[in-house]
Amino acid sequence: MTTHRGGGAGHLFCFGLGYSALALARAMLRAGWRVSGTVRTEEKARALAREGFSVWLFDATAPLAEPEAAFEGVTHVLTSIPPGDGPEPVLAHHRADIVRLAPRWIGYLSTTGVYGDHGGDWVDEDTPLTPSGVRGSRRVEAEQAWAALYERHGLPVHRFRLAGIYGPGRNALVSLQEGRARRIVKPGQVFSRIHVDDIAAVLRASMDRPDPGAVYNVCDDEPAPPQDLIAYAAELLGVATPPDIPFESAELSPMARSFYADNKRVRNDRIKRDLGVRLAYPDYRSGLRALAAAQAA
Repeated sequence: MTTHRGGGAGHLFCFGLGYSALALARAMLRAGWRVSGTVRTEEKARALAREGFSVWLFDATAPLAEPEAAFEGVTHVLTSIPPGDGPEPVLAHHRADIVRLAPRWIGYLSTTGVYGDHGGDWVDEDTPLTPSGVRGSRRVEAEQAWAALYERHGLPVHRFRLAGIYGPGRNALVSLQEGRARRIVKPGQVFSRIHVDDIAAVLRASMDRPDPGAVYNVCDDEPAPPQDLIAYAAELLGVATPPDIPFESAELSPMARSFYADNKRVRNDRIKRDLGVRLAYPDYRSGLRALAAAQAA
């Protein structure tokens, strides 16, 4: 399904118009770019088509129905589709198409989970990848598959390792208001985070300054214990702070518990030095204050 044929400086195609990719996609659409991408359901396709996107169905199990039409005029490619149980899903179906397309910029959204556990120590983009568990290992394999397009074909692939993502509709304020927030305490545990608007800013800066083969950590300046965010959000809302729950006795899904297996602080110097990024929300407090103000407006 296609609906948009607008002009602009380029044509961005997003494999996976999810939360993070949409932040960039909407910014580029406002800037006059042509923006296309994939979703898994007809319902979401219709909703995004109304916003002006060209939308294609893709569930990662089969190729796009009309790849030539989908990729017509594409200059920039972003993929946010996570790895599954098999080969990297986009490249499994469209590696040859992307090589033929030869975009001016390719971005792959990965995760800081590829670093694994470092006992609270700092990591940067040069830290060896020692992922914890199957999910982290699959992310490393997916990164390597995209990096191979640069190494073997010279395509301008950029990898972005995202920290914990928050923003409108997905944050500690919402968790508190919906009664889902818990202050799970694991002594010494910290997480790095990033506001979705800052993700979009980093990606846009990279599009303006391509550096084929580059890897960037995308996170704010202040790794912090998760319980501190909940306490600060409760303060902003003027509600009671949920009680502490020791990690050992917390009822968590296997996936949620796996996040606590990794404890590290992630450096973001490269996005500032190489891309000239100035974070709008350099810590969780500034991000949550802005979200609370927008909610109250």
